[in-house]
Amino acid sequence: MKQETGIFSNQDLREMIIPLFLEQLLVMLVGMADTVVISYVGEAAVSGVSLVNQFNTVFIYLFTALASGGAVVISQYIGRKAKDAAGESASQLLLFSTFFSVIVSAVVLIGNERILRLMFGRVEDSVMQACVTYLKISAYSYPALAIYNSGAAVYRSLGKTKVTMYLSVVSNIINMVGNLIGVFALHAGVAGVAYPSLVARVFSAVAITAFCFQEKNEVVYCGKWIFRWNGKLMRSILNIAVPNGAENGIFQLVKVMLSSIVALFGTYQIAANGVAQSIWSLAALAGVAMGPVFITVIGQCMGNRDVEAAESYFRKLTKITLLFSSAWNLLVFLLTPVFLRLYALEPETKQLVIWLVLIHNVFNAVAFPFSGALSNGLRAAGDVKFTMYVAIGSTIAARLLLSYLFGIVFHMGVIGIAVAMVGDWIVRAVIFIWRQKSGKWKEFQVI
Repeated sequence: MKQETGIFSNQDLREMIIPLFLEQLLVMLVGMADTVVISYVGEAAVSGVSLVNQFNTVFIYLFTALASGGAVVISQYIGRKAKDAAGESASQLLLFSTFFSVIVSAVVLIGNERILRLMFGRVEDSVMQACVTYLKISAYSYPALAIYNSGAAVYRSLGKTKVTMYLSVVSNIINMVGNLIGVFALHAGVAGVAYPSLVARVFSAVAITAFCFQEKNEVVYCGKWIFRWNGKLMRSILNIAVPNGAENGIFQLVKVMLSSIVALFGTYQIAANGVAQSIWSLAALAGVAMGPVFITVIGQCMGNRDVEAAESYFRKLTKITLLFSSAWNLLVFLLTPVFLRLYALEPETKQLVIWLVLIHNVFNAVAFPFSGALSNGLRAAGDVKFTMYVAIGSTIAARLLLSYLFGIVFHMGVIGIAVAMVGDWIVRAVIFIWRQKSGKWKEFQVI
């Protein structure tokens, strides 16, 4: 990386973007393979793992939000060439992430079945038993997950995304091989797929932490900073992390509510929506992978108070996101008929899936780069409360209310849900484009 001049060359950007994209793609493909392996354990196991994963997603987003807050602060100190302050910020992020995740883990382990009953009601006993087993083992991995995210935030802030990509490769191999052994060799049921995830997360956490202690890095962990609370630095991190966490929390809650709406539309529409969502997740990878790039680049520019460079990279990264996202969404849409051959669906259901993917991919290519990736750039500049208010307001007013209006009142079914989703993106895109052009984001001071 060309940190001395504060300028990121095209090669620098490629070295950030490609590993981030490949890492996200790998995680998704392994997740799909995991689902196939789990299906051999039985329907109760699949249901239990699926329900607990919905619950785990809440904490994954919280740990990610915390790491993103740290990444913004670390990136800004890197841009200012304040290596010690960046290292202390990284160390404080590790301290708080560990402390927070241990508390969360303890609460979940103590509350276990009571929490599950509260969330999922009176599911069948076999499903609940699978849920309890999977949640207990998953909860032990929360600290490892938070610690890994803290270290990954350091490396992504430095632009060294190949490190996290390689760790992801090894971690996912451990997970997949462990699943195969646990299910087919040891016949351990749900535990056979839970323990490999725990082992893989612990490996990633230990490895990234060891890397972050290496003196050759521009930003390093230091024991004297890890075990000493710095209230000022923690406020800087939490000022970014808390709004981001609140935004993600509301989004997850709305997703659960939308699942209840989809459940009203009949079997073939529910099936079509489920298949379409798996393809949507694949199509969204390009835009999602660009988010950390905006944080690193804009964060470093603003840390150096090089507003002119930040403006230039806002334009450049947005163009890259649009081109990358458009090409990827087009490719995924063209491959959709091939994907559908893997599913035993009726022709009517497959036709609906194609329409859903078309609606999603067109707007994921042209609107999501502004509603998603661009908003990360605003956050990296410190404009976090505005992005939070817009995101929460749009999620509720556009995505949730329009889903009810189009899906139920206008009898559009899952097509109405998809239209409401892209309506949410369009609202955010228009507002965030206006915000970026207004220059208001230049006035914020993160460090």
